[in-house]
Amino acid sequence: MTKAVLKGRRIVEGLCRAEALVSMKPISFLGGVDPQTGIIVEKGSDIYGERVKDKVLCFPHGHGSTVGSYVIYALAKNSAAPAALVNEKADSVIVIGAVMANIPMVDQIDISKIRKGDIVEVDAYNGVVRIL
Repeated sequence: MTKAVLKGRRIVEGLCRAEALVSMKPISFLGGVDPQTGIIVEKGSDIYGERVKDKVLCFPHGHGSTVGSYVIYALAKNSAAPAALVNEKADSVIVIGAVMANIPMVDQIDISKIRKGDIVEVDAYNGVVRIL
């Protein structure tokens, strides 16, 4: 049974169903996420110590260096990447990383509706996030 359907904008096409990991703070992939393990290492992050691997990573937007795109790509190469990315507002660093790593991505989603641990389906072909 679907609890909610959130309509956003398709950024990188794909489809996945996984557990949500939600940060209400922006994420910097350069220095904020370990590219080998996928663990959030950014001090002050509300998901510090959590692992992004195989999660639907929901956060408002990225911040920091353009090298963050390559960190997202490295996460994919190291089998430590999120299953999908959901943002309130996509920024070029995150979009480029998602494209390079082929990670489904949707934006224009109110992430406050998603809770950590929710099972969500990201239909990035249609720009839809379903909370199951």
